[in-house]
Parts: sequence; C-alpha cells; structure tokens
Amino acid sequence: MTDTVGFTAMADGTADDYRLLARYEDAELARFPDRVLGWLRAMDDHTGYRVTRLEHSLQAATRAHRAGEDEETVVCALLHDIGDVLSPANHSEVAAAVLRPYVSERNHWVLAHHGVFQGKYWFHHVGADPDARERWADHPWYQDCVDFCARYDQNSFDPDHPSESLAFFEPMVRRILAPERVTAPDQAPT
Repeated sequence: MTDTVGFTAMADGTADDYRLLARYEDAELARFPDRVLGWLRAMDDHTGYRVTRLEHSLQAATRAHRAGEDEETVVCALLHDIGDVLSPANHSEVAAAVLRPYVSERNHWVLAHHGVFQGKYWFHHVGADPDARERWADHPWYQDCVDFCARYDQNSFDPDHPSESLAFFEPMVRRILAPERVTAPDQAPT
C-alpha cells in the first residue's frame, strides 16, 4: 500500500502526515528540472515563426551566454517563454511564477515583464501601445528588461543563427533549478 496521510482536511493533519508529504515534495522538487526540460522539448513545433519556440529559446540563451551573462540569467533567457506551454495568454507572468523560487528578484521581474517590454517591437502592428512598458520607466530593473528584450529576445528568430544545443544548457538548468536553491515565496536567491 502507498503511504498516504490520514487526514481529509489539512487542518486535521499531524506532524507525521506533514513529514510524509515533505518526502513526496522533495521527490517532486528533484524531478522539477526534468519537467522544465520536457516543456522546452515540447516547444519544438511550428508556430508561424521562422524557428520553433525551442530554437528561439536556445538562441536567446546562446546570445546571453556568449555575452558573458551569469548562469542564472542565461537559464532565464532559455526559460523565458516556458509559460507558453502552460498559459499563452500570460506566458511572461507564468514563467516568472514558475521560476520565482530559484531566481533573483531582478531576473524574476524581467521574466514577469518581458512580454510587455517585447511589445515595443510589434504592438503598433496590432493596435496596441508600443510604449506600454513606459509605466515602469522609474523601476530599478526597467533598463535590465529593455536590454534583455533588445539583446536576447526580439532578435532570436533567425534560422541561420548558430545556437548551442539543449544538451549544452541542461547542466546549467539543473544547477539553477536544484532543490537546494528553492526559497520561500517571499525570498529569492541573491
């Protein structure tokens, strides 16, 4: 029989119940990098661009890596669009939420806002405000998000760009998404 808690309402749980659940959660945290890598692999499909969403992500991460960004930022460039798999309508916010326990406040903010900042390049074609990002002009990470989009995101749709493989980035993903890096929701790695 599988180990199962004794309660049907969380308020009735015991310390033993929650120790049991902690073991299950530890196993889930250990498998999380595999889940995220699977989401990336699932993005290897045609969506109208000249490259797949996976190739776009590989290009963004390759550009960040070659520019000398720190490993966390490179992994954020790789994973910035994983929210597309879960919720295309608000992919930036979803990617930021998923990665929040593993990344700095700065990278979390850039991930959460890159969708609006990316609009600088295309919103005018669909009747939206290309300057929508200006509402955050006084934010300390405004320029970081502008730079992320300009250097790594908007220009990573080139079928001739020589990108590193997913295998190249996999060890970085595993280090950044390691269970020991998980922080409480109100904290983040520095």
